[in-house]
Amino acid sequence: MNQNPDQCLREWIDRESLAESMIPMIGQLYRNNQVVTSIYGRGLINRSVIGVLKAHRFARHRLIGVTDLTVQETYPVLKAITELDLGAASVDLGKLAVKFKLEGNGRSIDQFVREELAPVIGQRSSNVQKGTDVVLYGFGRIGRLLARILIQKTGAGEGLRLRAIVVRKGAENDLVKRASLLRRDSVHGSFDGTITIDEANNTITANGNLIQVIYSNDPSTVDYTQYGIEKALLVDNTGKWRDAEGLGQHLARPGIARVVLTAPGKGDMKNVVHGINHGDITPEDKIISAASCTTNAIVPVLKAINDRFGIVNGHVETVHSYTNDQNLIDNFHKGDRRGRSAPLNMVITETGAATAAAKALPILKGKLTGNAIRVPTPNVSMAILNLNLEKATDREEVNEYLRQMAMHSELQKQIDFTNSLEVVSTDFVGSRHAGVVDAQATICTDNRVVLYVWYDNEFGYSCQVVRVMEDMAGVNPPAFPR
Repeated sequence: MNQNPDQCLREWIDRESLAESMIPMIGQLYRNNQVVTSIYGRGLINRSVIGVLKAHRFARHRLIGVTDLTVQETYPVLKAITELDLGAASVDLGKLAVKFKLEGNGRSIDQFVREELAPVIGQRSSNVQKGTDVVLYGFGRIGRLLARILIQKTGAGEGLRLRAIVVRKGAENDLVKRASLLRRDSVHGSFDGTITIDEANNTITANGNLIQVIYSNDPSTVDYTQYGIEKALLVDNTGKWRDAEGLGQHLARPGIARVVLTAPGKGDMKNVVHGINHGDITPEDKIISAASCTTNAIVPVLKAINDRFGIVNGHVETVHSYTNDQNLIDNFHKGDRRGRSAPLNMVITETGAATAAAKALPILKGKLTGNAIRVPTPNVSMAILNLNLEKATDREEVNEYLRQMAMHSELQKQIDFTNSLEVVSTDFVGSRHAGVVDAQATICTDNRVVLYVWYDNEFGYSCQVVRVMEDMAGVNPPAFPR
């Protein structure tokens, strides 16, 4: 069938028009109702017209046996949602539209949406809540990405509220430099919004979030209440203290109620991988660890595989981007091999992710070994899972199972899936998932399977940390469709 250029252009303009009309509805739902919308996991908040259309186009990677998802299908779903008095929720418009197409059974779109979202209808808070204060102790790679995510998710301020960062003063113009590093990032691009500073009061204002910059060399010197911060959740990004005793210094300070560590915890501390064992978090837990980026990347995939096929044993090899503790050029380092130039070498080093996986998923205890190779890339890593299974399978079955887990399981925020022959590491910068299964690289022979899992070891991990923070604060909204 011959294509008509004029018709193609008209169809594109029609799609643009519908996407444009969706944007204010998406924004109002977010700010007024704390409803976060997405298309098969691709967020729609603060997206451009092209961004909305690209999210629809992405859905083709998730659909089998169904035509491409169009704005003509999602627009009526969104419009029906706006007419309901919803409470806080995460709503996937793409999945709802496809579910309506397959399971509508003669119902109107309004009736279908009302039945699907029934648990949160009429749940919008009549009074604006204060939200949970958040303090970032340390403002390095992870700290600044956490700040970006928290600012992006502020909404009406009823969830997590970034109130302060704590750093050691590095220069007279320290505040200017901190703001500049938040504004510009060589890997993750520029900050999406506006940033102003007030040097007299040591504050940074980012998209309406007034952030106090507190200078301190010692946790014991800070009284957070003098900045109006109460019952705050503090996130320690320094890695300096990794046990309950060291992190307990934060809890002893006025204004701090709970602590999250963005590194593997030592001792009896709970190491939480969201999606796996976040249900173990109790109101009595005052200090927890969000584990490591690698542990977060591999454990969801390992759980999925173990649930279906059983894992006898295996080896995890991590191909990891270099990190801030390595040297730019050869210099002394207390760790083995890490003194050699990170941009010039592949460096074999240890990883605790294989053994740490058992802290989040005890059934794996004693079953995995691990090693790591640091490589000359600034971000995005890969975990190679070489597993011996209890049940024999084949490549097609494993890939289809993991695709379904990425779309419809309770691990859909942790596991992503790609079937492209052309993807490389930079394509995963900005991924919000803990790990992305590369289906084209899967190897399977009888009881042995080798899986390749990409992960943004900075941003993807930071998203996992925020999910843990939301659970600790009790502000993680229900997701639909179920």
